[in-house]
Amino acid sequence: MNTEIDKLAWLHIQNNQVLMARSKGKEKFYLPGGKREQGEDDNAALIREIKEELCVDLFPNTIKYAGTFLAQADGKPEGYNVKLTCYTADFQGECKADQEIEEIRWIGYQEREKCSLAAQIVLDFLKEKQ
Repeated sequence: MNTEIDKLAWLHIQNNQVLMARSKGKEKFYLPGGKREQGEDDNAALIREIKEELCVDLFPNTIKYAGTFLAQADGKPEGYNVKLTCYTADFQGECKADQEIEEIRWIGYQEREKCSLAAQIVLDFLKEKQ
């Protein structure tokens, strides 16, 4: 049984805060992104997911690897982990919630408890880098 959920995420940082999303019916915020579809590489999957969730277009030539983080998956039994491979990228358009997203919000380290465990680990990493 596979106990690791492999996801991609976009790190959009401004003024020491990270853009986070919250799905409809959920309490915790997470980094926007999602899973690869069959045959997709990381760039194609990230571009598709961010367009679906935030209605913006990432510029493929600006996508840069930022880190990979492992955490207990929210809402799953202990031992189920999420592996979050994060990228930064420039974009075109205005970020707004679409489809399954209830809310997007800028979240800093002080509000980390409002986020998924994986997002908290990313916020911890970014705080240490300051």
